[in-house]
Amino acid sequence: MRIISANLNGIRSAANKGFFDWLPGTGADVVCLQELKAQLGDMSPEMLAPKGYHGFFHPAEKKGYSGVGIYSRVEPDRIVEGLGIPDIDMEGRYLQADFGKLSVISLYLPSGSSGEERQTIKFAFLDRFLPHMQELYAQGRDIVVCGDWNIAHQPLDLKNWKGNLKNSGFLPEERAWLTTLFGVGWVDVWRTLYPEAPGYTWWSNRGQAYAKDVGWRIDYHVATPAFAALAREASIYKDVKFSDHAPLIVDYDVKA
Repeated sequence: MRIISANLNGIRSAANKGFFDWLPGTGADVVCLQELKAQLGDMSPEMLAPKGYHGFFHPAEKKGYSGVGIYSRVEPDRIVEGLGIPDIDMEGRYLQADFGKLSVISLYLPSGSSGEERQTIKFAFLDRFLPHMQELYAQGRDIVVCGDWNIAHQPLDLKNWKGNLKNSGFLPEERAWLTTLFGVGWVDVWRTLYPEAPGYTWWSNRGQAYAKDVGWRIDYHVATPAFAALAREASIYKDVKFSDHAPLIVDYDVKA
């Protein structure tokens, strides 16, 4: 079973850069999308349901902002749109698809890089999201949460870690939150497969960050232990640049 996580930084922009030309050849069974920056009425039929896929979406109320989606070859048994927390759900940050005993979740965790107000919102999200993750874990299902977590966990996860110790995305409190998450049982799939490989998935548009590979690993598959143990290999697709993020692809030993 192949699951892809892709922050598109605008689904219409990614479409213009060839995302939907690339998608059919990926062999993906499930694709988790973040940062749609579109309402349903803004999307073409191909964006709503690419050939061979069912499409599900949780757009933000604010136009041109945030939003998550899931494409799946098999129709889910259930879709859960949002967390049931109004100020979070209005930003379109959580979408869950259940397939039998497996749940695949597309997550777009807030960024705090634009200033103190958004960092406060990010911390408030983290405070309320950890209990939700604990509740999910306690269900005993196979679960994988795919998406843009907007936190680099360890120095290996970003090129210029010393210069970012006081910046959003690598703050001690954010990193400690991920440590707590992994401490209660959740598994960072990429880091488990590749303990020494940086695995950058995002590059600033400033300067020559992409060309020089001065990146951050902020896109993750975070899974329950039994499902994480089924991960066979992972890769980051960089042949075509659809966004400031690169798609994270993970293959699991599961019959789709």
